[in-house]
Amino acid sequence: MISQMLADGARRCFTVQRLADGAVVGSTSLYELDLPEGRAEVGATWFDRSCWGGPFNAESKLLLFGHAFDDLGLARIALRTDNLNVRSQQALTRLGLAYEGTLRSHMLRQDGTRRDSLYYSLLADEWPSVRESLRTRVATKAAS
Repeated sequence: MISQMLADGARRCFTVQRLADGAVVGSTSLYELDLPEGRAEVGATWFDRSCWGGPFNAESKLLLFGHAFDDLGLARIALRTDNLNVRSQQALTRLGLAYEGTLRSHMLRQDGTRRDSLYYSLLADEWPSVRESLRTRVATKAAS
């Protein structure tokens, strides 16, 4: 799977590294990157369970969204999650993304059942306020 992701020219993969000890504690990527249209999706995101609830997701999204909007000049990023993954849905809302809708029976899960996909997005003109909110979250979590 990692080899396929790395070979995909429309995907940019990133690791999340803990500064304290240099350990890789997660990963995320931009995929379906379409620079002429100014859009991408964010996905294949995971974190070691020991990092859940810490600053890692907010800080990695702060950096990734900054790269998407400030460096690549994207107009929009989208994220999708399984309708059963309530934890992910809550995290996307806390990150400041807007819920756009649900694609019913969108894809197969690994167990062969069909899933609905909930879509969230962030637009370039929303980014400045979301960036400030994420900076505050990261600073607060890092201080605790």
